Amino acid sequence: MSFMPKNPPSRVLSKRDAPHTLQSSTELPDIYRRDAPHTLQPSAELADLFRRDAPPTPPLSAELLGRDVPPSHFLLKIESFSSLSRASIEKFSSEKFEAGDYKWKLSIYPNGDKKRNGQNHISMNLALVDTTSLPAGWDIQVIFNFFVFDKVRDKYFSLPGGEVRRFHAMKTEWGIARFIDLETFSDPSNGYLVDNACVFGAEIFILKRTRKGECLSVLEEAVTRYHTWKIKPFSSFTAEYYDSDAFVVGDHRWRIRLYPRGNGEGRGNSISVFLSLDESSLPPDTKLFVKFTLRMMDQINEEHFEIKDDNHFSRPLLVWGTPKYMSLAKLNDTKQGFLVDNTCIIEAQVTLVGTVGTAS
Repeated sequence: MSFMPKNPPSRVLSKRDAPHTLQSSTELPDIYRRDAPHTLQPSAELADLFRRDAPPTPPLSAELLGRDVPPSHFLLKIESFSSLSRASIEKFSSEKFEAGDYKWKLSIYPNGDKKRNGQNHISMNLALVDTTSLPAGWDIQVIFNFFVFDKVRDKYFSLPGGEVRRFHAMKTEWGIARFIDLETFSDPSNGYLVDNACVFGAEIFILKRTRKGECLSVLEEAVTRYHTWKIKPFSSFTAEYYDSDAFVVGDHRWRIRLYPRGNGEGRGNSISVFLSLDESSLPPDTKLFVKFTLRMMDQINEEHFEIKDDNHFSRPLLVWGTPKYMSLAKLNDTKQGFLVDNTCIIEAQVTLVGTVGTAS
């Protein structure tokens, strides 16, 4: 049976009229603005590389500092990089890794973070995670560098130098909106994207050296499947939870999981809906990167209700969704059209983007 914690992890990215929707993080400042505090000061030769109105730039390796030694703390290898765009992945965040007794995530925007004017570039962010155990008023001073691997020259390139960045409760993420322009990055002769694969990295100072890596293998064609579950008569569903029939996406078996009277913080006030991966269909040491939508069908007005998310499915976290999917009051409101003739219909739209494994 798939692992189902009492209060399963949930992350809501978008939801129509949904309660407790998580908001996107505060827009990160562009660390290359001249008026920003603690601004990195690139050399005159580097200025054109990051100017918004700059003409096409020469290869990054001609401008930045290269070295033979890989980043000390984290490497992220991406295969079939171009498929990220076709799968409409705005941002890919790595699994957690440790550096200096803290947990971090590295995020890549393959088409740039447009909220920070990173279009036509690759944007990179570093986020501090698992901060709830830190003491009140915590404040961490960090120097970090991002890297891109030049396979032609067998070197790792990064911006020279770096300023101290302050991570605290109100600011847990920093990044570079315009790390490298896509035209330069995509030219195989420059060595950054070769055979549609690339390697990025991160170093975090002053910290002990503990490096972990992972490899995202993106499917050339993302696999998407739909599964519709008609639940009737709804009033007879009195057990704690129910699973739909299994459906297959990318050789893996999935189910919709419904708590008709709620789970965790939704108990007694909401229905809870999750996407569950059948553990028996997951090979050992395998993680799946999945986009999914859980949609409650409006049978009268066709104004369907949905949540969207993208997440890693791996042992023991095989179930993702939200405890407060829809309030019971809203579900039972006949004008809404979600419960008609004691029947509700839930649809799962599941896209298998790729697999995540340990980088060699």
